[in-house]
Amino acid sequence: MSTTIYVDADACPVKDEIERVADRHQVPAILVCNGGLRPPRNPLIRLQVVAEGPDVADQWIAEHCAPGDIVVTADLPLADRCIKAGAAVIQHDGQALTDANIGPRLATRDLMADIRAADPFHQGGGKAFSKADRSRFLRALDTALRRAKG
Repeated sequence: MSTTIYVDADACPVKDEIERVADRHQVPAILVCNGGLRPPRNPLIRLQVVAEGPDVADQWIAEHCAPGDIVVTADLPLADRCIKAGAAVIQHDGQALTDANIGPRLATRDLMADIRAADPFHQGGGKAFSKADRSRFLRALDTALRRAKG
């Protein structure tokens, strides 16, 4: 079983880190997006451009990932589909999403969406992406690749 890293790449802040780790482990990575990214020079990294539209990139990733693969995304519904397909899922901040925690995360996401919809003055916005998040992500991806490779 070979491992591929699938990246929900449109708003991914850790593309450079993914390339470094993929290169070190000699594992292919596929950056899936609707366009606007430069084709990578690294032969292990492939750019997969999909049609415009909501969730088209998510659908492509969910249809192609398999057991032993790693998916990098912050999108919880996509993560849920990939976990069900047997892939490991890592968020940009290094948090692993699993069968054990995806249900509560989806429920919280839906609850927060309802709360935001009920509050017209809600300013939104999450916490800024930090160096600590980047470092946690690198460790998590490295660990996931070692596990996938056995």
